[in-house]
Amino acid sequence: MTNALGFLALTLNLTSMTMKDILYLRVLSLVANTIYILYGLLIGAAPIVTGSFIAVVIHSVSIYKLKHPKQITLSKK
Repeated sequence: MTNALGFLALTLNLTSMTMKDILYLRVLSLVANTIYILYGLLIGAAPIVTGSFIAVVIHSVSIYKLKHPKQITLSKK
């Protein structure tokens, strides 16, 4: 079961690299890294948990920025 979880995360992560749409890439990578966190906890691998947690934060911020682009305002001179 634990190995299956690791392979699922790996498959999702590799699949995300084939995505042309950056939003789909980020979302799939976010899901993959969330599964990697669970996998890392199950096998007691702190480096996997830490790295995946950082990746989840990065993907979450990037998704937020994609969904909420900054408004460009023209300043008056």
